[in-house]
Amino acid sequence: MLIAALAAHDKQTGDDKFEQFFQPIMKQCTDERKYVKKAVNWALRGIGKRNKRLNEKAVQTAYEILDIGDTTAKWIARDVLRELTSNRVQNRIFKK
Repeated sequence: MLIAALAAHDKQTGDDKFEQFFQPIMKQCTDERKYVKKAVNWALRGIGKRNKRLNEKAVQTAYEILDIGDTTAKWIARDVLRELTSNRVQNRIFKK
């Protein structure tokens, strides 16, 4: 949850700080607990909305999560991909 909040509100932090969160996101993506899977989802979506480079990395991570085959991981990956590849998000990112 803190990662999602940081991604949304801290405009000064560089991409390298957010890239370090992809590994913990991958590690927790199969946790079935409601608030854990929501936090993983929010974190990945939040990072992916920061800029084009992080969007591409977040989408790539979502595809890796999808390949895990776990039900929770699939739920997270599909939701992330639906939002981060949407026209609305892509148009906003490419305007930067």
